[in-house]
Amino acid sequence: MKLATLKKGRDGELILVSRDLTRAVSAADIASTLQQAIENWDAVSSQLDARYAELNEGKAEGAFDLDQSALHSPLPRTYHWADGSAYLNHVQLVRQARNAEMPETFWHDPLMYQGGGDKFIAPTEDIEAISEEHGIDFEGEIAVVTDDVPMAVTPEQAAKHIKLVMLVNDVSLRGLIPGELAKGFGFFQAKPASSFSPIAVTPDELGDAWQDGKVHLPLTVHLNGEKFGEPEAGPDMIFSFPQLVAHAARTRYLGAGAIVGSGTVSNPDPDGGPGKPISEGGVGYSCLAEVRMVEKILHGDSKTPFMRFGDRVRIEMFDREGKSIFGTIDQQVVKYEPK
Repeated sequence: MKLATLKKGRDGELILVSRDLTRAVSAADIASTLQQAIENWDAVSSQLDARYAELNEGKAEGAFDLDQSALHSPLPRTYHWADGSAYLNHVQLVRQARNAEMPETFWHDPLMYQGGGDKFIAPTEDIEAISEEHGIDFEGEIAVVTDDVPMAVTPEQAAKHIKLVMLVNDVSLRGLIPGELAKGFGFFQAKPASSFSPIAVTPDELGDAWQDGKVHLPLTVHLNGEKFGEPEAGPDMIFSFPQLVAHAARTRYLGAGAIVGSGTVSNPDPDGGPGKPISEGGVGYSCLAEVRMVEKILHGDSKTPFMRFGDRVRIEMFDREGKSIFGTIDQQVVKYEPK
């Protein structure tokens, strides 16, 4: 199934979206919001699936043309948003750029932080920022949504609790990160509101691209209309989503609607190098921090600037036939003006 949320109040209205993303139909009579659907997944998923089939067959009563700009992030807010760092090439580059070795434990124990889930940005909504000096960055990622996850689940058990997959723009303020980490208490101000793809899909919609709890497709990122990156999301994901969910639930329950992110999708060069930009025949990057780290490693200094007001980022993923799976995150950075 493909599900989305119409902008309507704080939590929106649940709709089903056709496989080709052209048509939609309300599902509010089955579950008023996506949060309600996830909380009652066993009871409502068969009804949602039946209506989804009708929609794709052109038989759904009340179907309408889809306008992605009318959609919020699938969950406009959630009780739990935790983001991992499963692509260790990204972690290695950041540490290498500051001449720090990566601890051996990082290969066995995932990094993860808990972000703010009280208000996400819509996928076509502006990214409001106070100052360009904060080092505004995007991070192209993948995330999963779970139902209720018991404490201390194994990865094998956690896999059964993954109900939906979507894309993420994990907005980061790089200039604030060093000061916060130096306090030894993690991110807070450096991680403002994130946004998610307009469409969330059940894993079966991905077909054979969903293997071993990973999405085996490229993630496409454009910056100001130019292709910035197209890294493969599967091969270099060291920790699968079931592993990340199990890690998040090691000492706590995860409530239905919990979102767990992959971290920045990142690939090294086939020869083991730090990765090349698209213009040099590489797969590029999913965030500005990574290209800046590569520049510093290779040339001694970072030249690529972080985002400025007016810059636009576009994040999407296509199936092997070139069709959009999750719709498009398409956002412009603007200066925050108090309302």
